[in-house]
Amino acid sequence: PRPPPLQICVSKCPDRYMTYMTASGSPASLEYYRNFCTPEYKGSQKAPLLVLKDKECPAMLIPSTPLARRCFPAIQAKKGVIMVGNKTTYEDGWGNQRNVTELLEGAKKANVVLETRQLAMKIFEDYTVSWYWIIIGLVIAMVASLIFIVLLRFLAGIMVWVMIVMVILVLGYGIFHCYMEYAKLKGEAGSDVSLTDLGFQTDLRVYLHLRQTWLAFLIILCVLELVIVLLLIFLRKRILIAIALIKEASRAVGHVMSSLLFPLCTFFLLCLCIAYWASTAVFLSTSNEAVYKVFNESACPFSGQTCKPETFNTSNVTKLCPDAQCLFAFYGGETAYHKYLIVLQFFNVFMFFWLANFVIALGQVTLAGAFASYYWAFKKPDDMPAFPLFSAFGRALRYHTGSLAFGSLVLAIVQVIRVILEYLDHRLKAAENKFAKFLLSCLKCCFWCLEKFIKFLNRNAYIMIAIYGTNFCTSARNAFFLLMRNIIRVAVLDKVTDFLFFLGKLLIVGSVGILAFFFFTQRIKLVQDTAPPLNYYWVPILTVIVGSYLIAHGFFSVYGMCVDTLFLCFLEDLERNDGSAEKPYFMSQNLRKLLKKTNKGQPDA
Repeated sequence: PRPPPLQICVSKCPDRYMTYMTASGSPASLEYYRNFCTPEYKGSQKAPLLVLKDKECPAMLIPSTPLARRCFPAIQAKKGVIMVGNKTTYEDGWGNQRNVTELLEGAKKANVVLETRQLAMKIFEDYTVSWYWIIIGLVIAMVASLIFIVLLRFLAGIMVWVMIVMVILVLGYGIFHCYMEYAKLKGEAGSDVSLTDLGFQTDLRVYLHLRQTWLAFLIILCVLELVIVLLLIFLRKRILIAIALIKEASRAVGHVMSSLLFPLCTFFLLCLCIAYWASTAVFLSTSNEAVYKVFNESACPFSGQTCKPETFNTSNVTKLCPDAQCLFAFYGGETAYHKYLIVLQFFNVFMFFWLANFVIALGQVTLAGAFASYYWAFKKPDDMPAFPLFSAFGRALRYHTGSLAFGSLVLAIVQVIRVILEYLDHRLKAAENKFAKFLLSCLKCCFWCLEKFIKFLNRNAYIMIAIYGTNFCTSARNAFFLLMRNIIRVAVLDKVTDFLFFLGKLLIVGSVGILAFFFFTQRIKLVQDTAPPLNYYWVPILTVIVGSYLIAHGFFSVYGMCVDTLFLCFLEDLERNDGSAEKPYFMSQNLRKLLKKTNKGQPDA
């Protein structure tokens, strides 16, 4: 193999054109050139051709500028003419004059780095003048999220029913519009052609001129309308139960306000997990050794073999191949440790998944324990513990660590298998084995579904652990069969809460984002002079939008855990209690009225 190009660390980049052949004839020029030679260079004692052959000095110098600890040609444009060091040509060291445009190709990547650096500096400047306004925007998002959760206690039913009515009205308008279009096309030329006769057309607008297209739309919308109306009639009571549980969850969060700040604890622990994984990954990646190989210009039997610079000059290689050199090739190694380094990296990823899942599980079981203590308090909130969140956190660490670790382990194994499948898919991209690609795609899809199912099962198992303190397997089995016995209630509650959370996130992120846009673009006249001058106004706006989404997601994740916990408690309450003095219902008075249940011999909570 040919030797790599000469690389030398210098204190200052060259500021003039010069070749070693011309510099060797002038002591002053040679003294300047010495600054860019290797320590082995002995000056004019050696013939210039031997100096260049032994790579002790570069063949030529070009005016350069420092960038990212590298020297790049000082390219500049004056009146549309490309110049380097105020010259348009340079000597290549062999007596030939070359145009400086030939240096542009090598400097293209440097220009990208320079432009990226300038962009980063401008973004940093925008953050320095707008950081306090960004914080104010995030505080507004936090307050809006809190207000939305509190208002759900009063507006959940209104929002759900308004949305259902709006869907029915929109579908009704769609049916009316399709009928009008169908009637309007009657008698027009070409409108009675069937879809089968027309065949496939790339221009989809052609289908809109057919009566059969609008008839198909009309039938589909009518079926949807009928299905929604029938579901509304038969699931009306279950929708009311879901709304009542959402309102009850708002009350529970109000009595355990510290739960809204608990995601910060989970976030901090996740940051520690990420730091552990990143530091270990970097240590493994940089634990390779410098590998040196034999490089030569002529034929040599030792070419490409590993060598040691300390003993290379005294070895047989230099005797058989006088022009051979022992140069650095890459970082790596040939020991068993270096061969199985990829296995250690996969193990590190597995440990990261396990720890991260454990942290998330700890957060879920803590919140579930706090909200379960609210539900099972007969007199709410008098029978609740003084610090429900801290009590639940202590119980989780003292009694349930093994269950959380086991549930996290199961999920981590599935996630690592998914990572391995992605790695294999990346390695097989160049392969043309269609069966292998199809098999990998099927496996990736199956394990994606399995991961989603395990996450759902784990979440409900942790709730049962928080309620009863049973082990993971028992809790997962009980939670699964309890949900299966109430599958319709699960589906209705899930869709109702998904809609409310989507509406809440859209409302909070949209309103805060619009407010940030009008403020940072100086379109609000009252605070027009207050907005800071910016290079890119989208920098703080995007930061506020992303931050608002994360804040809203954190608040609603707590609220979602509360709804799921109260729902499982509600189902357990219905199955285990009958309203007698020995087994009174623990659900709220509103839920009892909705289900027409009463506690005999006990005052209503």
